[in-house]
Amino acid sequence: MALDLYVKQIGEGPAVMLLHGLFGAGGNLGGLARALRAKFTVFSIDLPSHGRSEWLKNPSLSAMAESVQHWMDTAGIAQTHLVGHSLGGKVAMQLALQYPQRVESLVVADIAPVKYSAHHDAVFAALGEVDAAHCTRRQQAADLMAQHLKGDALIQFLLMSLRHDAEGILRWRFDLQGLRRSYSSILAAPSVEQSYLGPVLFIKGGTSDYILEAHWPVIQRLFPEASIKVMSGCSHWLHAEKPQLFNGIVERFLVPLKPRMLPPAK
Repeated sequence: MALDLYVKQIGEGPAVMLLHGLFGAGGNLGGLARALRAKFTVFSIDLPSHGRSEWLKNPSLSAMAESVQHWMDTAGIAQTHLVGHSLGGKVAMQLALQYPQRVESLVVADIAPVKYSAHHDAVFAALGEVDAAHCTRRQQAADLMAQHLKGDALIQFLLMSLRHDAEGILRWRFDLQGLRRSYSSILAAPSVEQSYLGPVLFIKGGTSDYILEAHWPVIQRLFPEASIKVMSGCSHWLHAEKPQLFNGIVERFLVPLKPRMLPPAK
């Protein structure tokens, strides 16, 4: 059965689908959606187990990609450009490799098609403490997270996913327990070994270590048409730190692309 995904649509033109990162929601790439809407129909998707979308029993890259592909079927979208940041970039790569006939082009923001080591222990600890404390005020949640996390930017990002329930308790708008249980599946590399032959752009944050020189042979093997842009002075949150530059890079990649003669979607 297809998963119920929350999707916001704006603009007119060829389809572009935006996929956000871990613990986020479709609105995280809202600035890019607004920048593209004059030339594209932009679909901002809450990934499965995030935002207002339905939760997966066992979240994984392949399950998330299949859910997005099923939503495309329901919405009557035969082919689309994909833009994904972090986890969303991994899901986008998985979808392009698994269903290449559905993907016109691919933009991957600061993530590589490799397995990563665990590095969210402090985040999970902070999220769990807020969940257990039954906070009613955002400042209360922020103070609890500050005991585990350094940097206000990350805390403010996570606070965006808190919503009051019927009793006034702040709850995470993502499946905290499911994501923690399936964390190793999210860290994994895309599970399809065939190559995607369409146009691909990787965008790397200049100070980020998510894309390394050692990853480039894997990128070239899976995405032989890939190129890379480096945003100097940016961390992993490159789209938030220099939004105009990021949006311009994506737009300049997408706009000149001519529709490819793709085989019919199966």
